[in-house]
Amino acid sequence: MKSIILAGGTGTRLWPLSRSQYPKQFLKFGKHSLFQDTVLRCLEISDISEIFVVTNSTQQFYIKGHIQELGYDLPEENLLIEPEGKNTLPAICFGMKVIEKKYGKSTVGVFSSDHVMASSAMQIIAEAEILAENHLVTFGVTPTSPNTGYGYIKPAEQINMGFRVSEFREKPDVETAEHYIAEGCLWNSGMFLLNTETFFTEIKKHAPEFYNAFNSSANMQETYNNLPSKSVDYGIMEKSDNVVVVQLDAKWSDLGNFSAIYEEMLKDQEGNVINDCDQMNLNSSNNLIHSKPGKMVSLIDTNDMAVVDTPDALLICPRNSSHKVKQVVNQLKSRNDPRASIGQTVYRPWGSYTVLEWSDAHVIKKIRVLPEQKLSLQLHYHRSEHWVVVTGMAEVHVNGEEFFVRPGESTFIRAGEKHRLGNPSTIPLEIIEVQLGEYVAEDDIVRFDDEYGRN
Repeated sequence: MKSIILAGGTGTRLWPLSRSQYPKQFLKFGKHSLFQDTVLRCLEISDISEIFVVTNSTQQFYIKGHIQELGYDLPEENLLIEPEGKNTLPAICFGMKVIEKKYGKSTVGVFSSDHVMASSAMQIIAEAEILAENHLVTFGVTPTSPNTGYGYIKPAEQINMGFRVSEFREKPDVETAEHYIAEGCLWNSGMFLLNTETFFTEIKKHAPEFYNAFNSSANMQETYNNLPSKSVDYGIMEKSDNVVVVQLDAKWSDLGNFSAIYEEMLKDQEGNVINDCDQMNLNSSNNLIHSKPGKMVSLIDTNDMAVVDTPDALLICPRNSSHKVKQVVNQLKSRNDPRASIGQTVYRPWGSYTVLEWSDAHVIKKIRVLPEQKLSLQLHYHRSEHWVVVTGMAEVHVNGEEFFVRPGESTFIRAGEKHRLGNPSTIPLEIIEVQLGEYVAEDDIVRFDDEYGRN
């Protein structure tokens, strides 16, 4: 069995923890990120060579890094880069077409990269392969509450271990959700088990523009140019009369907002969920509190709230209103505010940097370079840079000269000088960078050579 992981999220629903350039699938609420947990589940039914990840150019380096952290290397051809995000139908078509070309007729599990799910569910998914030969198979989760954040699936007569889908239903209000549950409806998990032949037969019938686009050109940019943005539910599942739902009696959540995060996390005796920050709460219960490790957070007479504190943004809202966070992100985007896309810690393929202080004329960063990685060969027209090594050893190139800088030592890069920072050792390199100049924005950069193919 092959697996497709859809990993092109936009990072809006858990802002400010997630951002569009670092969406929620890469957040770690335990030992592993949500994406890593998804990969580990897929490895129960597929070899690493049979896992395909559909993502975008921004997130491809995170994908590689998170898989390497698990001790695996994803084949380069299994990382499928969409030219642009156009919802789930083209993403699934992309993955299915690549698998069909490589393996011929295949059964494929399709999974979101940012869900929480009990590992036991993978056994049920594997057993459903018999249904996928002739049907489009989706998975419905047994509801534990009248949740208004999920769509619902109404099952009809039984077919083997599944049920013919009578109807897909949109996200309801509470009263309607209670009615759906009374009818025996299931939560729509957004997971699928698809046979390539059956899938493309149904696509040809119900979404011919997608079938034609993926069969007429090998150029993905051209293919995507000719396609509308459409979800797999709207594009095919709700139109086909050949859909079967398999019931999952297992723990599952799409972690769609902070209220869902709260439900999944361990709570103290007052019902509060608290990360590594210090806290002193008075008469306060059932709150989600997230802040910097070691920072004191105190709530007084406060109940059922989400308090999410990051270095550049603070969110405070009733937990049950946390689904409205997307509206805040949309307003930030309309103002071209970079905090919608990036936080003070920015992840790059070579490591990360954290902005410690800034003004119009200076920026102070802490830069972390992973072992045996290096930044691009570059120059800046409007700023100079002063580097002080904190830990590790820096390999520095300036105007063709190469030298090493050790902990406690520093070097100065003038505006207009070609330079490169690298980490030749097996431990992370950390430096403090002070940028000074008339213009210190990130777009003042000219790249001459880059290990990761960036322009």
